[in-house]
Amino acid sequence: FSFLVGIAGLRAGGWFRRADAVIAMSPPLTLGLTGWAAKLAHRSPLVFNIQDVFPDAAIETGAITDRRVIAVARWLERVSYHRADAVTVVSADLADNVSAKVGPRHRSKVRVIPNFVDTTAIHPSARATAYRRELAIGDEPVVMYAGNVGFSQSLDMIVAAARAIPEATFVINGHGAARPRLEAAADGVANIRFGDHQPADRLSEVLATGDIHLVPLRRGLGRVSVPSKIYSILAAGRPVVAAIDADSEINRIVTTAGCGVVVAPDDTQAFIVAIRTVLDTIELGAGMGRAGRVWVEGAASPGATAAAYEELFGELARGRPGRPRQGNGLPRR
Repeated sequence: FSFLVGIAGLRAGGWFRRADAVIAMSPPLTLGLTGWAAKLAHRSPLVFNIQDVFPDAAIETGAITDRRVIAVARWLERVSYHRADAVTVVSADLADNVSAKVGPRHRSKVRVIPNFVDTTAIHPSARATAYRRELAIGDEPVVMYAGNVGFSQSLDMIVAAARAIPEATFVINGHGAARPRLEAAADGVANIRFGDHQPADRLSEVLATGDIHLVPLRRGLGRVSVPSKIYSILAAGRPVVAAIDADSEINRIVTTAGCGVVVAPDDTQAFIVAIRTVLDTIELGAGMGRAGRVWVEGAASPGATAAAYEELFGELARGRPGRPRQGNGLPRR
């Protein structure tokens, strides 16, 4: 994949034609070197965007255990950061993580520019959706997880919550490496539905189907990964129940916006209690949903994020990367 992207990057705009900037994204981490090659070919500054800090996330989940592989990944990580003219991350947590791994002269490259959500395409809608009918769900409350079904998420807690709260239907919407195992664990649990990825133009409808949305992330991953689904959930005007590290960006967003409840990661009982709390009080959940919508309109709009990148590109073009930004509307730490 990285090789094919590299070829496409070299051809973009014409072979070896000067460009204003090259943007490479991680993961996969190998795109750091791909971006560097495009930077040299197009004689332009390179912006390396970090969505999840790799290999930290893979190490925390146990996906990588071989010390030699870890050492190579750490080397590739440092090289990619050093070869970039700017490194953008989506939260202050990730900025601290990346800054700690580079030399002092490279730390001014690191800036926080959050992801954005299209608040026009994703908007609060009625819960009685066509997608609900497709999943054979009635008028009962729906608790939804929508996103990657992988090993970074504590999705077994959702199965436990479905068993404990039979009056609600739980929907796991998405694909990933952990889905077959999760489907096996949910066998015989009547109030769980598994849904497939839907076209982008149905995202607002899918999110509206859930009365509550879940963001469960395993312990230790809150500082290396920011689930971008949080922005879409808030844009849809739905409350959040998150199980995530207390010092994570998601915790700060939910607390600042007043859009949900956060509990400790991997604490199944606290997770179930939080879901029950929101389900049992319709007014509470509705108020959280409205608060989240207000927050995301002011803090994660496309215009604000685009302006932050345009400012960065201008600084790089002038050869003055400037001081790190603290985002565009997110609370400073």
